[in-house]
Amino acid sequence: MGNRTKMGNRVITILLTFPLLAMVGLSGCGDGKPSVSSTAERPQLAREMIFYDWAGDIPQSVLDAFAGEYGVKVNYVSYESQEEAVANLRAGRIYDVVVMESRVVPTLAKEGLLAELDHGNLTNMKNIAANFRDLTYDPGNRYCIPFNWGTTGLVVRSDQVAEPVTRWSDLWDPRYAGRVGLWMGVPRDVMALTLKSLGYSANSENPAELEAALLRLIEIKPNMLKLEDFDPETSAEAMSSGKVVLSMGYAADVLAGREKNDAIRYVLPAEGPLLWGDNFVIPANSPNKHTAEVFLNFLLRGEISARIANANRYASPNEAARPFIDPAILSDPVVFPPNQDLQKAEIVLPLSPTGEKLHADIWARFTAGDAKGGQ
Repeated sequence: MGNRTKMGNRVITILLTFPLLAMVGLSGCGDGKPSVSSTAERPQLAREMIFYDWAGDIPQSVLDAFAGEYGVKVNYVSYESQEEAVANLRAGRIYDVVVMESRVVPTLAKEGLLAELDHGNLTNMKNIAANFRDLTYDPGNRYCIPFNWGTTGLVVRSDQVAEPVTRWSDLWDPRYAGRVGLWMGVPRDVMALTLKSLGYSANSENPAELEAALLRLIEIKPNMLKLEDFDPETSAEAMSSGKVVLSMGYAADVLAGREKNDAIRYVLPAEGPLLWGDNFVIPANSPNKHTAEVFLNFLLRGEISARIANANRYASPNEAARPFIDPAILSDPVVFPPNQDLQKAEIVLPLSPTGEKLHADIWARFTAGDAKGGQ
């Protein structure tokens, strides 16, 4: 527990620091294109590779640009949840680059499922802000490269709520029964926000607290809508249509939603929002590790990283991307929240093996509607 608490404090400090730096304007580090001639590398590259990520996280234009420059076709395969992605890695499925949340990197590395990165092929790693490198969950960035980060908060139709929404607990307000949305593909986030709504840590492994969270989830189940049933990528349509008036969500949900209805708002709950971070990793069983590293180095170019951020509209830790990111995104507090709004934020951390089993059991009982666990 001590090590995980230390890691949480370190990462929270980092995520609190970078938004402030972003608001006052960090200078870019240049485009950082590879110094090694691509023609010298081409004979070593695979003809195709597999990229495994959330649907729509990287625009096809970026993959096409890599194919045009290096002659490597990138096959984009998507998953519906982080748990699905982890299960497929453990089952030995073959991928060359995978996007993984920070919380699962230490466990996967310990299990021998991640390849150790050759930083000689990752010269553009220097573009990642120092505050996002060499973090305690992956010292020296041996296994992962930061991709993007953000908050989990509440998405609200401000014109259809009875009074201002300010807390996670408002999801349980009976006035919004049948119009509350949850992303079921992120069990840890749903569990974390439920725990925080009860005044517990988002990373609690206390059996009694987890049982209380289960009862809380069972309570909301008949009143909730699965956001994936509307669109697997964004809640924008569900929110703009009014079918959902209050949901858990992310920056991209709000930015896309506001384009359809300017009454859509983002609230960082008073109990504290959740913090998340995504990373690129290379599975240990990838047959194309060198090609994967060339691909990652390409994604780390400032202009390419900015193209991704402008499309998925999540905060990028890439300093060299800043001059190319849409100024409206850089200045939007939904994407880069002010420090004072993150004081109670809590990052979703790795669980112990016992904690993982407890959380998995609670989630299985929730989805099955079993508050008694078969007793």
